[in-house]
Amino acid sequence: MLRWQLPEYVSDAMPDEARRIEDLRRQLLDHYRSYGYELVAPPLLEHLDALLTGSGSRLAMRTFQLVDQVSGRTLGIRADMTPQAARIDAHLLNRQSITRLCYAGPVLHTLPVSLLATREPIQVGTELFGHQGPEAELETLELMVESVRLAQVPRIRIDLAHAAIVPAILGQLAPEQLNAIDRDKLYDLLVQKDQPGLLELLVGCPASVCTGIAALCELYGPVSAQDLSVLRLARERLPTDPVIVNALDSIESLVCSKRWARLPSVALAIDLADLQGYHYYSGISFTVFALPGADGQLHSEAIARGGRYDGVGAAFGRSRAAVGFSLELRTLAALGHSHEAAAPVRGILAPWLDDTQLREAIARLRAGGEIVLQVLPGHEQEQAEFDCDRELVFKSDRWEIRALASKL
Repeated sequence: MLRWQLPEYVSDAMPDEARRIEDLRRQLLDHYRSYGYELVAPPLLEHLDALLTGSGSRLAMRTFQLVDQVSGRTLGIRADMTPQAARIDAHLLNRQSITRLCYAGPVLHTLPVSLLATREPIQVGTELFGHQGPEAELETLELMVESVRLAQVPRIRIDLAHAAIVPAILGQLAPEQLNAIDRDKLYDLLVQKDQPGLLELLVGCPASVCTGIAALCELYGPVSAQDLSVLRLARERLPTDPVIVNALDSIESLVCSKRWARLPSVALAIDLADLQGYHYYSGISFTVFALPGADGQLHSEAIARGGRYDGVGAAFGRSRAAVGFSLELRTLAALGHSHEAAAPVRGILAPWLDDTQLREAIARLRAGGEIVLQVLPGHEQEQAEFDCDRELVFKSDRWEIRALASKL
């Protein structure tokens, strides 16, 4: 194997891709700032217990671990930035008021989350702490939709679920029965909508539990304020537990919000079996998928996830209401690029001369946002990714811009 070959599911970002990623990152963070979200930059490396607080065994399996040669403690390279944001809110800022945080940075996974995923994602997201009402979900959903729009993804679908429903159904079990169930396997089977597998896993459980869990596999489909048929079916087929009724009411209230009227390119759906990330979430969760665009392709992988995760900060000494979302920047930048051909980056060519007037002219142009490439001797035809359509020429005792003859 070549010494310079990269590990599997790790790749370089070439200039064109790196530029798209960085441009999108800046747009997103500037947009979040306009909503009042403050940027935080947590460390890539932390004590393992802090990284895994409140996140369950799944995140532990995805986190690279090593021993700190200074302290002897086990460290982890972050696989998710949400626990870090919760730590900052609970332990460092410790505000009584609402806190809005945003972040952008690389994370590292021991294994890719899918065959097409990278093990070194660039995670971007927002977290809103301190508000229990549905307004927090609506603001987060709005930011998530606008994030995807900034990436030029034309049409999306948001799938809604609720993390409290399955625990409420399982709450009918005796403690010994509940402890005997492999929760991770149960949730995996739900995500796969594997009814036979679920019924096999729940052998010996009360019929109401088996039918309730199995019904979740069929409770999915489009939803809107004018069409609540999936929710009505859920109310009929699921146990009439107050927690479940409240969860369905919360989803219905979200669906019927007037905010969706100004987002015609967003389709809403319910999928009560899509409970990925259940270790985090305590309430409504949402998953964004890209719908077929001009290229006709259906992108089956989720492009953003979020939801309510109250209480994650409890381990840091402060339990707070919290709602957030995150996306993988590299994937989103590539997806948006596939829907819209990238415009060439225009630039200005300048000769390589030790001339004070020329240096001043170049400095003014660059300060104004122009890209100016000084052509090194012998490399006049090399312009890399930049499509230079103008050049600086010396005329009448001054340097002027004119169109390149080859572009006329």
